[in-house]
Amino acid sequence: MQVTFIDTEESWKQMLPLSYTRAVADVRVGIFKVHEKWIKALSCEQVFFRSQSYLQDLFKAPARKSLTILGNILPTSDLVSSIQSLKDDEALVFQDQLIAGYFDAEEHFEIGNRKVLEIENVRQISYPWNIFQLNGSEIQQDYDLLIKNQSSETITDPHTKTYGEQIFVEKGAKIKSATLNAENGPIYIGKDAEVQEGALIRGPFALCEHSVVNMGAKIKGDTTIGPYAKVGGEVSNSVIFGYTNKGHEGFLGNSVIGEWCNLGADTNNSNLKNNYANVKMWDFATGRFKDTGLQFCGLVMGDHSKCGINTMFNTGTTVGVSANIFGDGFPRTIIPSFAWGGSSGFTTYQTRKAFETAELVMRRRNKELTEADKAMLSHIFEMTSENRVWEK
Repeated sequence: MQVTFIDTEESWKQMLPLSYTRAVADVRVGIFKVHEKWIKALSCEQVFFRSQSYLQDLFKAPARKSLTILGNILPTSDLVSSIQSLKDDEALVFQDQLIAGYFDAEEHFEIGNRKVLEIENVRQISYPWNIFQLNGSEIQQDYDLLIKNQSSETITDPHTKTYGEQIFVEKGAKIKSATLNAENGPIYIGKDAEVQEGALIRGPFALCEHSVVNMGAKIKGDTTIGPYAKVGGEVSNSVIFGYTNKGHEGFLGNSVIGEWCNLGADTNNSNLKNNYANVKMWDFATGRFKDTGLQFCGLVMGDHSKCGINTMFNTGTTVGVSANIFGDGFPRTIIPSFAWGGSSGFTTYQTRKAFETAELVMRRRNKELTEADKAMLSHIFEMTSENRVWEK
């Protein structure tokens, strides 16, 4: 089976700033990325992506007709069954929203003359905050899928204390003098990952391959780290994408951090307003702040962004791509892509300087900033220029 994951203009905009640099189905929630969940659920042989044109050099587009699924939809057993039974002339719909159907490579994703089949329940990540909101239950679902096909390695360290039965350790993982509490949800330790001495971890929790939980870290439930990430301090109900570092003390809660980010020592974010009111976050689709309906909601940071030591982020802050934040005080709650500065004001982080930093950061992980990466980031720089109001 070949499957294509498609982003509509609305679904892509609503997932900004994370979707600036990726197709929505390439977002990680739980243990796996969205498209990886579908690969396992449908036993796909190949997957393709239809997103913004400037992203297609990085995400392979389909060449012919295929089963096409909206990229922000998460698989459930009922939905998988409905999709597997779809015919060429049928479209699967949830609350007037097209979910799936068979489409040609460049055909508009619309119902057309297809027979409409309604489905009652769908899990989807419509906005970035849905990622941490659904992360605990997605870890559980992914964990249940994992243990059907393989067995866990044994924790042999005599000084590591475990609670609960749902602990899965991949080959090559190292765990020393840690406490793993899986009584409230599963704990997954990925291939060649490391949990260092004195770390306290509560499930649901996923540590993806080659990631590290530093000494003395306090990791609360509903959290995913990695792959190739390093995390220390206190983390609660957050998803940190690959190749990102939060290596020092400081609190991160109810947040989503993109790839190739770095949080300086003692960076803290607020995840609860002083008046306990619902948190509002920036909605790129409408150009206005949106009530998330959540009392706990922290920070969303796009790829390649960095912040200096002692940075403080207010409740419901959104940071774009390749921003660099530093200085005392709270910066604004919407920080555009390629912004350089903090609470005292911003200037523009020019692409030449941003590329130099990205190349150095990626080289440390034996990765290359390709010409396709540069073209993508340059496009983001141009398309977000109107948000950098200090230039006008």
